[in-house]
Amino acid sequence: MADSKAKSGNNPEKIADGISELKIKQIEDEVASSYLLVDIGANLTNSKYSRDLDSVVERAKDAGVKKIMVTGASVQCSKEALRLTRLYPGMLYSSAGIHPHDAKTWTDDCYDIIKELASNPECVAIGECGLDFNRNFSPQDVQMEVFEKQVQLACEVGKPLFLHERDAHDDMVRILGKFKDRMPPAVLHCFTGTSAQALKYLEMGLYIGLTGFLWKDKSDDGVRSILEKGLIPLDRLLIETDAPFMYPNVRGSKIPANIKQALSDRSLSFLNRYCTFQRNEPCALPVIVEMIAAYMKRPVEEVAMATTINAIKLFGFS
Repeated sequence: MADSKAKSGNNPEKIADGISELKIKQIEDEVASSYLLVDIGANLTNSKYSRDLDSVVERAKDAGVKKIMVTGASVQCSKEALRLTRLYPGMLYSSAGIHPHDAKTWTDDCYDIIKELASNPECVAIGECGLDFNRNFSPQDVQMEVFEKQVQLACEVGKPLFLHERDAHDDMVRILGKFKDRMPPAVLHCFTGTSAQALKYLEMGLYIGLTGFLWKDKSDDGVRSILEKGLIPLDRLLIETDAPFMYPNVRGSKIPANIKQALSDRSLSFLNRYCTFQRNEPCALPVIVEMIAAYMKRPVEEVAMATTINAIKLFGFS
């Protein structure tokens, strides 16, 4: 980033992704004093936040989380997610879609309802949509049909895709491949797959979203290994809490000692004071970015800044 620091002035040169050099310098300056993070996936419509959402949002701000995308996973959830963006303008954004678990609830009017929700500027993505052949809460053929309709919708409205995939990699690739010439940008949210799967998604142009799942992954070819091998470029990486799920249990024995030592007291204070297995919060995001940076052997400020810029590019946050 040395070049970006050197260029400034009243008419900053624009870089390829559309973010000015001056803007990047401002982001660098803020990251230098405290993390400036974007949580691309938090389920804040969950009933676990019904009594104290104001406090949850304020804690996230205090922890350095500047933007949160509230996940839409059903028609009603998507409507509620959009409503929350009006209560916290500039802080909360939303997505609109139907999760594969709920694909069986799809009706003929769902397409138009999601399209209408997506017409609002606060709604920045289509999803959470995709395939989940791990639990099969909806029949697989129904999941694939509903998923394809939502990819078609994203192409029509030109908004990014927020994708979910479990044990359905080949069918995910096949369906997305049908739209490769017109598909908008997309992120594979909460990635938990293998290095081969990650490389395939990256080859297709997708971003990879990582969560606190890192704490329990010990597979030889899982997310930890992918980060250690440097397979995910910084310009394709996004971070999320998936709150209230995916609590990062940094006290667990599965986390190597050197990773634990990389976690700052400030980040741990938010995690240990406010987050549990029963209810994770967006204020846990600093711990997640510190874990990712430690596995990548990269400066945490560099990873924080890169993921924030990626989120701005992908979702068009102000």
